Amino acid sequence: VQLQASGGGLVQVGGSLRLSCTASGSIVSRKDVAWFRRGSGNEREPIAYIKSDDSTAYADSVKGRFTISRDNAKNTVYLQMNSLKPEDTAVYYCNILPPLTWGQGTQVTVSS
Repeated sequence: VQLQASGGGLVQVGGSLRLSCTASGSIVSRKDVAWFRRGSGNEREPIAYIKSDDSTAYADSVKGRFTISRDNAKNTVYLQMNSLKPEDTAVYYCNILPPLTWGQGTQVTVSS
């Protein structure tokens, strides 16, 4: 099973984007799911996760600006990203925990 991230794009500093994470079947609605990102030359880092009980946690770098949520009816996990900064520029991925095969990710570019 591969989870696919979508919804990336080019946005100006201070703007917003909403990313979506989907997969075949209902795995997204049953498992702990996390968003990760990898900036240029960096390691892939976890930035937010939502557990099967819908509790959430965030990396300090995105806390207060990003919100992870789940729509079980649509088998989709979202990442709402507000107040975007140039340092948020990265390829964003989603995966269950522990991670399965990685999808291609979606590029987010924040321009100043």
